[in-house]
Amino acid sequence: MTEHSAILAAAVGEIGGEARPGQQSMADAVAGAFEDGAHLLVQAGTGTGKSLGYLAPALARCVDSDEVVVVATATLALQAQLANKDIPTALDAVEEVTGKRPKAAILKGRTNYACLYRARSGTDLEQGSLIGASAVAEAVSRSSADDVSKLGAEVLALREWIEEEAQSGGLADRDDAPTHTARGWAQVSIPTRECLGVANCRFGAECFVEASREVAREADLIVTNHALLAINAMHGGTALPEHAALVVDEAHELVSRITTAATDELTPGIVDRTARRALAWLDDDLGTDFLDQADALREALADSELTRITQASAPLPYAAAVLRDVTRKVVSALGKSTDDPERQQAAAAVKEIFDIAERMAALKEADVVWVTESEIMGRAAYVAPLNMAGLLHDQVFGQRPTVLTSATLTLGGAFEPAAGAVGLRAADRITLDEAPEHEHSWRAIDVGSPFDYRKQGILYIARKLPPPGRDGMHPETLAEIAQLVWAADGRALGLFASRRAAEQAAEYCRRELPALTILCQGDAQLSELTRRFLAEPDTALFGTMSLWQGVDVPGEACQVVIIDKIPFPRPDDPLMQARKKAVDDAGGNGFMSVAASHAALLLAQGAGRLIRRSEDKGVVAMLDPRLATARYGSFLTASLPDFWATTDTDVAVQALRRLRGHDLE
Repeated sequence: MTEHSAILAAAVGEIGGEARPGQQSMADAVAGAFEDGAHLLVQAGTGTGKSLGYLAPALARCVDSDEVVVVATATLALQAQLANKDIPTALDAVEEVTGKRPKAAILKGRTNYACLYRARSGTDLEQGSLIGASAVAEAVSRSSADDVSKLGAEVLALREWIEEEAQSGGLADRDDAPTHTARGWAQVSIPTRECLGVANCRFGAECFVEASREVAREADLIVTNHALLAINAMHGGTALPEHAALVVDEAHELVSRITTAATDELTPGIVDRTARRALAWLDDDLGTDFLDQADALREALADSELTRITQASAPLPYAAAVLRDVTRKVVSALGKSTDDPERQQAAAAVKEIFDIAERMAALKEADVVWVTESEIMGRAAYVAPLNMAGLLHDQVFGQRPTVLTSATLTLGGAFEPAAGAVGLRAADRITLDEAPEHEHSWRAIDVGSPFDYRKQGILYIARKLPPPGRDGMHPETLAEIAQLVWAADGRALGLFASRRAAEQAAEYCRRELPALTILCQGDAQLSELTRRFLAEPDTALFGTMSLWQGVDVPGEACQVVIIDKIPFPRPDDPLMQARKKAVDDAGGNGFMSVAASHAALLLAQGAGRLIRRSEDKGVVAMLDPRLATARYGSFLTASLPDFWATTDTDVAVQALRRLRGHDLE
């Protein structure tokens, strides 16, 4: 038995079981990737135990070669699961098998740790002393006096906790903090740009971020998130310690998370607050000029179309160019003084606006610039990379062997779409038995699932319903939803493409099914709604994108997943439309590469909410007939679990009634 196999067996034994075939196959493939350097894509279905499937070979590698392995995951929930459950189990197993115990550490981005300078340098709310003056102004302008008072109390509680962490040698990790809002945490943490640096901060010797980095530097296994992985890739490998191998869990999220990390925003409010922050160190003319740029940007945004900006003569690029020139002068005027921390932080904030304005003014082909509008925030400008494949190809896959794993990596039944999105070429794929030819060679393996989807689940496609329209849900579709919810006695998870559709369906079902409880996203906090859905019988939960991924509802609480329409990207999403056009212009099929792949991933994630353990049974009801009638339907269904399929409404309804123990005559 190989060392990684012995570790896996010991780890699984600790939790009272034996390694599953798929779990062992995964561990073998991961160990092989670490050994010969070929990249690896592993599709491991729900219930496979994939965390231990990669931790066992990763820790074996750490023990055998003294190399560092990094694991990057998308969600805090999985990061916490790894830290509190899977990694301790795996470390115990390594110690049992090898007599050695590697060190593991969790590493997060800077804003996940409290900043002692920010926490200890505040002033009183009335004088601007408890939180920064600009934050107070914003709070007062948008909130009542009670809200500001609550914010002050929240920040005081956070500051007390931070001092306790400093006294006890803790890391002041946000996940361990007292209950707080995002606005409260912003007053005790600091953006990366505004950090004074250890040498210039009077609390540098106690810095929580530096302490977390020091713990990571001494670790053999480092667990981080996709965002920090993105920062590491974009900034020349400075965010993470040196490492020999990388595992990316929840890899279906990687492109989206890295895109988010590489996206910048510009609003009049940001410019105004930053200008007021810098005024104390500027002469009157330059200070006034900087303040005026907020109004100039506001006017440019008002005159802009709510779409992608491609013409240099458009109002936004012109305003961005003027803002770039003004902020360049401001940065020069503020200088590089390290004697005044407030001035140094103001200069960093101005430099960030300069960089964003310069990027928007340039309108490079590699970037997408667009304008959006919301009721709460008003108009805003954004800039994001057109494509992440090049960055990932060069700065991730070009540096070290990388393993990507997820329950949903095959789209349309193939690995190539997911591989292409992260910069791996189809031509560079090799078999499991072939030796890698170069640093971008990659393999793929589907280790399956412990579930028998054909026996446990039915895919019902409502072929006879009218296709979705833009004017709300069709009465026939609403009636179908109510019938499915009735057949399941509640116990339905409704996944809708819009909040409007979810609310319309909830209202209809409440009227038609008064004996059942219909919860809808927006009625309360999502965590509270999910708790009630799990705990209360005869309950259905309807919602939008927050429910498509990451909601784990095993057992009888969820026996039908209802999906109202194929989740294609919104036609007014400038970034997705730009990516689609770029593929078309290059001679490819932008619809299939971008829109259909996006929809396939979300459908697979949504359908995956149904079967969470071997005892689960139920129906995935797809109410969009295009899944059965459109040419791209077969691509989408090939991305779903291998359910038994039907287009007969009665079959789906009767199956749900039988599950509920109803006598069918």
